[in-house]
Amino acid sequence: MPDERFEDTYMKSAATVLAAILFLTAVALAQRPRPGAKPTPQQRGEKSATDQQKARQDKKQQGKDDEVAIGDDTLRLGTDLVNLLFSAVDRNNRVVSDIRPEEITIFEDGRQQQVFTFKREATLPINIAILMDLSGSQEYTFPQEKMAAGSFLRSIIRPGKDSAAILTFQDDVELVQGLSSRIDSLNRAFDQIQYSRRFGSSSSRRQATALYDAIYIASDEVLARDDYRSPATDDTVTRRAIILLTDGVDNASNRKLDDAIERAWRAGVVIYSIGIGDRFRFEGVREDVLRRLSEETGGRAYFPQGPDDLMDDFRQIENELRSQYLVAYSPSNTARDGSFRRIEVRLNGRDDVRIIHRRGYYAAMEEVKK
Repeated sequence: MPDERFEDTYMKSAATVLAAILFLTAVALAQRPRPGAKPTPQQRGEKSATDQQKARQDKKQQGKDDEVAIGDDTLRLGTDLVNLLFSAVDRNNRVVSDIRPEEITIFEDGRQQQVFTFKREATLPINIAILMDLSGSQEYTFPQEKMAAGSFLRSIIRPGKDSAAILTFQDDVELVQGLSSRIDSLNRAFDQIQYSRRFGSSSSRRQATALYDAIYIASDEVLARDDYRSPATDDTVTRRAIILLTDGVDNASNRKLDDAIERAWRAGVVIYSIGIGDRFRFEGVREDVLRRLSEETGGRAYFPQGPDDLMDDFRQIENELRSQYLVAYSPSNTARDGSFRRIEVRLNGRDDVRIIHRRGYYAAMEEVKK
């Protein structure tokens, strides 16, 4: 009997061990890759898809953290950048389009500045104000002025990107059309402008001209940039220009010439002057005034002798606006004192080329915390 019990116990133990061996063998076979099947990431010692996704998310988050740090620094730097648009022309007043960065040196108040950006710029959006003198001196030239200005806007305005406004002035200033990129709206505005002769002597209020007030208002209320106290980075620059058609005479403004130039500086506005008017019945074209308005703000003054010259002048203005250069620098003078800073652009080794740019800007003011 004892032998039978021992044999029975032995047989049960052997069966249990055999079952365990078969189970472990089956598990091992299941974990081995089938012929032609790709091993799993775990079998290759790699991370699972979940682990990889988590790693990508961690890396992406780290990248975001890096971008925030860089973005903050860029934003801080951007608020100190000075953006300067300039044009280059040869001795025949033809646009020069091959200026290289190494040829340019920027000075602010006599100190050389480090340039961060230099590129030729033809695609930046532009806001233009056509400012037309309707005083008595324009009676016989007004039809050609209106036709040439309308043709200019139809050629240069890119709908949805550029905008234009139309203003007229005599003893006061009238906004005929606010900033619009719709060519049909601009055409209708030109159609509405009619010259109305005012009777009276050339010295009377009926023949008065408020030129400086008109420039001040166009710069401050129509084209004024809302970011001039903290200059924009180069990818957000909007060009601003006044096309001024007048004889340059002012006898009715509340502001002075210097006030008009200062307001254009603050608003980032370039003035292109077209000196035109009745040279026989009135005192003639004030070339000195128009040259100063344009040269101080980075534009040019033109003095057409007839309708063909007038059309050519508008074409030159268009070419210049489409062939500008943009430089950006961080001024070495970091004081936020609102002072005026003189800018000078020097072109090295190109005596036959003239650089046209605004003469300066007003520094940002330190914000007063309340």
